[in-house]
Amino acid sequence: MRKHHFRNSYLTAAVSVSLVLCLIGLECVLLLSAGALVTRMRENMTVTAVLAQDVDSTQCARLEAILAGGNSCSSYSYVSKEQALEEHIASLGEDPSAFLGYNPLSASYEIHPTEAYSNPDSLQVLADKLNALPYVTEVIYPRDLADLMSSNVHQFSLILLVVALALLLVSMVLIVNTIRLQIYAKRFIINTMTLVGATSWVTRRPFVLRNMAMGFISGLVALVILSGMVYYVNSRIGIMLFPLTWQNIVFVSLVVLCSGILITLFASLIATGRYIRMDNNSLYEI
Repeated sequence: MRKHHFRNSYLTAAVSVSLVLCLIGLECVLLLSAGALVTRMRENMTVTAVLAQDVDSTQCARLEAILAGGNSCSSYSYVSKEQALEEHIASLGEDPSAFLGYNPLSASYEIHPTEAYSNPDSLQVLADKLNALPYVTEVIYPRDLADLMSSNVHQFSLILLVVALALLLVSMVLIVNTIRLQIYAKRFIINTMTLVGATSWVTRRPFVLRNMAMGFISGLVALVILSGMVYYVNSRIGIMLFPLTWQNIVFVSLVVLCSGILITLFASLIATGRYIRMDNNSLYEI
């Protein structure tokens, strides 16, 4: 009966730790997803370099070499005069070449900066670099949007970090309390081992190793649950909650597994140490 009770308490503790580790993994997923969303927003910002009317293919190739050779551009596309005219007609519904007799629009390059170059200062540097070219007549980019995005990203990142730290602290407290309650039922065994002369590590070792194994297994269970949640959101709901790169998968897996092992390790050491230091009479008073 006592062995059955122990198994039930161990299983209950393992389930509780798995759910808490799943919460830690979900925090990592949300942080990585928020970072990926910010990166996409920044890289989707467009810088338009308007070319001179008499630009030739050699000058275009020189500009493309500059864009491809630096680290300021993630992608770019050439918009010919004909394409610009088609887009103008599609958006405004009028054809300026019909009454002017020629196409007044200029060819241009639409440039998407890298995340590092999407802040206002870097965009200004890129604009100055392009404006210095004699065959570029104008550089257009949404400076107000860049300023607003830069300010909001910093505030959002700070809020998200504070929330993540708060959730991490709550998760650690829940796991520590779960381990303490499990070891509380074995406080008399710990006291007996101490009375017969067992050293501190000999007394702690079975509890520490057992709970570390539980933390590792609970971490694997949490990863399975988390994988199911991410798969459901990505495939069934159609929201790309988590960028499925191998770096992100390894990062989340390591965080969950290491959290399960380390938190149960320290919780076991603290809880057993408390009962090792207590005398026999004090064990009945708690």
